[in-house]
Amino acid sequence: MKKNNICLFSVAFAAAISFSSCSDDFLEEKKNYDNVSVEAYNDFAGASARVSDVYSWCLPDANANCSWKYNCTGLADDQSKSTEEYSGFSVFVNPENELTYKSGENPVPDYFHNQGNNIQQSVWGRIRNINDCIAGIEGSTLSTDEKNQLVGQVYFLRAWCYYNLVKWYGGVPIITEVQNPVASSVTPRSTTKECIDFICSDLDKSAELLAPFTTDGGWKKNEDYGRVTSGTALALKGRVLLLWASPLFNRSNDVARYKKAYEIMKADLETINNCGYGLANETNPGVNASGWASIFSTRDNNPEAVFVSLYNNIASGGTPDFSRNNGWENGIRPSNTQGGGGKTPSAMIVDLFPMKDGKKPASLTTYTLLNGSSTYAYESEYPFMNRDPRFYRTFAFPGVRWTFSGDPRSAENHNPYSGQDYELWNYVWYNDVKDRDNFESGNTYGADNLLGNAKGMYVRKRTDDFDVNSNPLYSFRQAGGFKFCAAPYIEIRYAEVLLNLAEAACGAGDKAYAVSLLKRIRARVGYTNEGNSNYGLQEDLTSNQAACMSAILYERQIELAYEGKRFDDLRRWMLFDGGTGKVAGAPSSWTLTGWGGNTCSYLGFTPLNGQRRDNMEFRVSDAINDGLGEIAWKTVGGEDVSPDPLAGVARPSAVDFRKSADEFGKQLSALKEFYQTNLVRKKKKGDAVDSNHAELYINFRPKYYFLGFYQSAMSSNQTLPQTIGWGDYNNGGENGTFDPLAE
Repeated sequence: MKKNNICLFSVAFAAAISFSSCSDDFLEEKKNYDNVSVEAYNDFAGASARVSDVYSWCLPDANANCSWKYNCTGLADDQSKSTEEYSGFSVFVNPENELTYKSGENPVPDYFHNQGNNIQQSVWGRIRNINDCIAGIEGSTLSTDEKNQLVGQVYFLRAWCYYNLVKWYGGVPIITEVQNPVASSVTPRSTTKECIDFICSDLDKSAELLAPFTTDGGWKKNEDYGRVTSGTALALKGRVLLLWASPLFNRSNDVARYKKAYEIMKADLETINNCGYGLANETNPGVNASGWASIFSTRDNNPEAVFVSLYNNIASGGTPDFSRNNGWENGIRPSNTQGGGGKTPSAMIVDLFPMKDGKKPASLTTYTLLNGSSTYAYESEYPFMNRDPRFYRTFAFPGVRWTFSGDPRSAENHNPYSGQDYELWNYVWYNDVKDRDNFESGNTYGADNLLGNAKGMYVRKRTDDFDVNSNPLYSFRQAGGFKFCAAPYIEIRYAEVLLNLAEAACGAGDKAYAVSLLKRIRARVGYTNEGNSNYGLQEDLTSNQAACMSAILYERQIELAYEGKRFDDLRRWMLFDGGTGKVAGAPSSWTLTGWGGNTCSYLGFTPLNGQRRDNMEFRVSDAINDGLGEIAWKTVGGEDVSPDPLAGVARPSAVDFRKSADEFGKQLSALKEFYQTNLVRKKKKGDAVDSNHAELYINFRPKYYFLGFYQSAMSSNQTLPQTIGWGDYNNGGENGTFDPLAE
């Protein structure tokens, strides 16, 4: 491999650039400082601008699907669509098309190379820029304090880039210097352990250098909010150590890895806390988990935001253009709010959320080690009844209040509500019996002017609910809806820090400490220990390690839903097949010998392979006009007539999360009665069917746990060894030889 960037690109530095003072808030001004002179680093403003530019190329992006540049952030991309969160086969779980290394033959996603001849489109171009920035700052005439506060941030960003490579490929080339891209500059793939140690070393450097500036409550200037801190570095280090201890890289369950991770992460927690991080609203869960819901609409001084990408609500087109908007809110809002139309959760994840008492639904076959003896029966026809408080903040269903600041009504539409009174009534009907009885049909029409844009259920997670935040972060407009939104995207939340620590503690044998952290997570959303309820957790978690680990992974799935974390959890625990699948050419060291040789059996978890994820909708029952209706509004006698077959039926009050527990329960019961009389749950096609309309099922192939290199990466560097299980372009398609598990 050619040092610093896999293949050739121009590295011609421009003449000295004179930087103006960085007066705008951090990351709101975007410029390109890829080509700078060495002298530019001698000016603190110039060096700071260069660091901000590196941030702009490395930070997670709430608007981008997973790619060579961006990690998954919860969108319905290839990674999230390989989990329970969304349906629809992604490239990783498609049973009909196996990924290959070859161009034009269902190629594997390229997270390793991308474009080698364009520094801004190259995976290794980012690392080249980072190395240039580190060398430039360390070799500058800045004071020691100035150097440390800048380069400490850049060490974190290099570690972040390497983490996103190593979690996919295992060992990759370690490059720490800026080299001229000549053919003689070749860096081999390092072992995975060497890469893990390198990442942790960079993060330790980052934490040490940033400590004087951030461990007394965080950065002191408002314009520095959003920059990484010592706590950010140590939180990421905990995630890296946990990855190294997980079954993906630890096939024998070497407990020493867990013990090391646990000891380091527990010791580091104090520094993370000293940087001002903590569970937001830990002592004030609010009504129906409103304190938890507010995390995602708190932009500044949010203790939950350990690693965060910031946005603004500035419209594009200004001079200069500082527009940087988070599209999540617009994307999840229904079309009759002027939003983007919404995102559809799979029925699988809706059904698996805990019940009101914290127990999993008794009918759920997943997580069999967890106590399913809930005092509440799960009613699949009415999935909103008696659920975990986070259920209501994660999903939206027909008959729920979901307010916002703005008014989507106009003379040209039939949108029924102002934003502050908005109710979601997304039940549906069909215009033809054949469509009504066909789970594949998309000819669905929804109430309240949703019509052909209705979703059966909606993802609500991370919304800026007006009932929670009366000073919304978006600027609502009739044209564009919630497009201009300043909601942050939080890549590492403090809750994840605790869950990572709990998992390490459990793996190391300290189950009591692990359970204590789970209790903190659950107390924050409103669970208590009253009446020995144990925060909804079963009693044997402190004595049964497998059950404890299963409870932690279940809690992660609920707490971190739609935050881009689930696919990584499924991979590192090998939960598609339990780690039992064989990879061609793999040595015996790849055989899972820990966890009884099957992580799914150990955890009592049903493997995802062999399952399918369909969706759900609530359609008008056959008793009402055969469940059929019109497809559009009509004008009769000068009056607009709704196509809704339930237009004349009185609705109950939409479920209002601000209500007390008793009133909230009454509203849910009234909504259930409305469903019983008027609606039925219908299975809606999610995952694909074949050409004969037979249902297809998830198939994540064992070789996908470690990705192989795409053809272009290997053609650009003929010394780059391919990963075992994947064809080697430079060796006539023979099996790769690089072993990510070899130390």
